[in-house]
Amino acid sequence: MSLPLGVPLPEGLITGGLTAAPLVVRMSDDEELQEKRARLRKQLEELESYRGMGTELVTVIIPPDRQVSDVRHQLGNEAGQAANIKSKSTRKHVTDAIESASHALAGLRNAGENGLALFCGHVIVGNNKTRMTTIVLDDLPEPLTSFRYRCDSTFETSQIAEMLIDRTAYGLLVIDRSEAAYGIASGRRLHVQEYIPSRVPSKHGRGGQSAQRFERLIEEAATAFFKKVSERASNYWLGHLENLKGIIVGGPGATKDSVVNSGFFHHEIQQRILPTMFDVGYSNESGLRELIQNAGGMMDQIELDEERVLVDRFLQEIMQAHPKATYSEMRVRSALDQGAVDILLLSESLRKRLEVYSCRQCRHTWELTVEGRPAIPDCPECQAKADQVRINVEAGRDLTDDLAENAKRSSASVKYISMDTEEGATLMTAFGGVAALLRWPWT
Repeated sequence: MSLPLGVPLPEGLITGGLTAAPLVVRMSDDEELQEKRARLRKQLEELESYRGMGTELVTVIIPPDRQVSDVRHQLGNEAGQAANIKSKSTRKHVTDAIESASHALAGLRNAGENGLALFCGHVIVGNNKTRMTTIVLDDLPEPLTSFRYRCDSTFETSQIAEMLIDRTAYGLLVIDRSEAAYGIASGRRLHVQEYIPSRVPSKHGRGGQSAQRFERLIEEAATAFFKKVSERASNYWLGHLENLKGIIVGGPGATKDSVVNSGFFHHEIQQRILPTMFDVGYSNESGLRELIQNAGGMMDQIELDEERVLVDRFLQEIMQAHPKATYSEMRVRSALDQGAVDILLLSESLRKRLEVYSCRQCRHTWELTVEGRPAIPDCPECQAKADQVRINVEAGRDLTDDLAENAKRSSASVKYISMDTEEGATLMTAFGGVAALLRWPWT
């Protein structure tokens, strides 16, 4: 949200974990995280597009364990140092930015559960003109990790960008009779939890002993080894079950198949093991890295496949005589109002806003969905020209946020569809990025 300098912050803008609008229906944690990341992605694009005339854009990143009073004290010191800037224009802009940041922090005792990020400064709007902008991010999907104060020609957004990295985790296991290793792959990082060599003999040369008896002992030793590995891996993965998207198994030969089908894994872990298994040359850390290379495409596609299924279902429904699906903002809004929406599909590339306009001449107020920064329209009621129309900055809101909020009230699920698949691109280009799967046929 952007506010001009000197305008009081609306109540509840900076919650810091202290204020929150009650919801009729609470979203699931996964949907809530999706919504926060989708909103943050748009805010990040906006922040990265801003430029200052000089080093006069102020970024203040406050982690949850940092005292807000300490930050206010530091901003006061920075304001004193800003008085020494030689350029009159830069000195004024930096001072304005620091004052705006201090004003945003006024009355706050803490930075909230995940911290607080402030971005203040005069941003270039064209023709050598600037506009004072204050952006407050207080509903972050993950905690901020470190305090940062920076004054530069751009905003410092690295910690915010880190939150958009997909941290979906996959359990990994490579195993054969001689050794095994297991761990977790998350993002670009591989964590090898344990490497376990076995003591299962591969051959026997003991004269006088029954070959069948010795083979039975070998099989018992192998079974004990497989059971030990399965139990240790299960105990480790159970501690990360909430973040595990799936478990991928690999190894040389057919041993991996028999281990998976042995029933040694914990039942919750067994359900997460993906049906496709991969042949790799080793069963140690090198084997885990090879497994990531071989299974990387599948790891990337699992979440995308979920999106494909939803969009394919939507495309099939709208072809029916009495479809349980609809699209376009107007139809979806109507379906939401009647409680007909089961799953709301929103493209992550949707960049529209609901702006609120008021006419100074006839006092008429209306909403309009816009994209980018279009010219202010004439009044539709009295036909007054645009110079008589004002935009209510505080009342404007993102279209995605507005539709998602409406979906919560009717217990509808919200799914954000990326542009990484053909189906996701079709949703955006052919259907405007707004669609819905319905609970019953609706017109």
